[in-house]
Amino acid sequence: MHPYLSSLQHSTRRHFLRDSAGGLGAIALSSLLGRNAHAAPLSATNPLAVRSPHFAAKAKRVIYLHLTGSPPNLDLFDYKPELVKRDGQNCPDEFVKGKKFAFTAGTPKLMGSPRTWARYGQGGQWLSDAIPHLHTVADDLCVIHSMNTDQFNHAPAELLLLTGSPRPGRPSLGSWVTYGLGTENQNLPGFVVLISSGVQPNGGKNSYGSGFHPSVFQGVQCRSKGDPVLYASDPAGFTRDLRRESLDALQALNEIQANALGHPETRTRIAQYELAYRMQMSVPEVMDITREKPETIAAYGAQPGESSFANNCLLARRLVEQGVRFVQLFDWGWDFHGTSEKEDIRGGLTKKCATMDQPVAALINDLRQRGLLDDTLIVLGGEFGRTPFREGRTAAGQVLGRDHYPDCYTMVLAGGGVKGGVSYGETDELGFNVTKDKVHVHDLQATILHQLGFNHERLTYRFEGRDYRLTDVHGSVVKGILS
Repeated sequence: MHPYLSSLQHSTRRHFLRDSAGGLGAIALSSLLGRNAHAAPLSATNPLAVRSPHFAAKAKRVIYLHLTGSPPNLDLFDYKPELVKRDGQNCPDEFVKGKKFAFTAGTPKLMGSPRTWARYGQGGQWLSDAIPHLHTVADDLCVIHSMNTDQFNHAPAELLLLTGSPRPGRPSLGSWVTYGLGTENQNLPGFVVLISSGVQPNGGKNSYGSGFHPSVFQGVQCRSKGDPVLYASDPAGFTRDLRRESLDALQALNEIQANALGHPETRTRIAQYELAYRMQMSVPEVMDITREKPETIAAYGAQPGESSFANNCLLARRLVEQGVRFVQLFDWGWDFHGTSEKEDIRGGLTKKCATMDQPVAALINDLRQRGLLDDTLIVLGGEFGRTPFREGRTAAGQVLGRDHYPDCYTMVLAGGGVKGGVSYGETDELGFNVTKDKVHVHDLQATILHQLGFNHERLTYRFEGRDYRLTDVHGSVVKGILS
């Protein structure tokens, strides 16, 4: 047994009062000397202190826009005229033999995109008519057509993409970034999560959790409707001065425990209490989009008071402008199986894209106008791709949908030191296989960390006897997309 715990077992009430008198007296003295609303100064052991990366970074911050459910890449970004020509034909055996799909068996029918396509920007990016606002920023987009993953179901694929493992328990990408860089603005979290319509991602809170990292590095969910952060507000009748006194008392007790036991979570607990206190003043201000000019709100298609993707894109800009390192947006409703009109890749996709297309284009333009695009990396996409054939359950119906597909899909990047107006990687003429410059999700993770100034093989955390990293034992930086 630890000597500190042993001593507690043998302590009498008198011993406890004698040994703790100094600490309690310090608390009382602090209260008498000044009951003010200022947060206690950060200690040298503050886990959120600013830290330097391994080398000079091209990006200072990340806005990650995760489209939960995975949009149909063949109807948005990856134009396949040969697939259109062969629409309705049986899928060749070599593409499906021996493979398992989520909801399709037998010999499915090929399905060409019903969307209208054209080239946009000086780079001649192929984009569909479902995303007209992104047409206007085509020269800012780095479109990776050759993404692939190991998982074909939502939760494990999302966890692999965002934590490096298909199983819960690993730190998320945002947690790794905050662990590596700390918090630039000590009044705001380093890692903020915004969720459209209140629907949690498929991987649950593990998709933005801290795993085996200290919990201070987990994503803090903020809301554009109601209280910005749950449980941060003081109860009725509980004044800010009283909260300060309570935190000082808790901090004194936690410091005793930290000095005696040296457990890292104790320091984390102290940091979290203090951050929550400071957030009471800073978060409501930064989350109030009514402070924006009407023309800015209109450009995003935002509506103050709503929980929408448009509002969250505007909030993401406000947050990174105030020093937040990593903003993660989750937007539900991109699982286009064709089981309802909402999941039809014609009218359903048009309606869903209307909620995403304008705010993403506005975000890119807004960051550029404020001089923030060059050092802000935007990442847009889902956890896997969609099949070049009709989904098995809906193949006989009038609604058009696609099944899950891990072998190739599209991710879009902008800003943060990546090339704009380029397409990277290629898939075959039907969209079944990567034929050039394959990019695994671990490669994407390595590239994001590289842009932030980290060697992904050196950014490690020791847990249960070994050093872990986001990319596990895999991953290579995709140098072909870097400017």
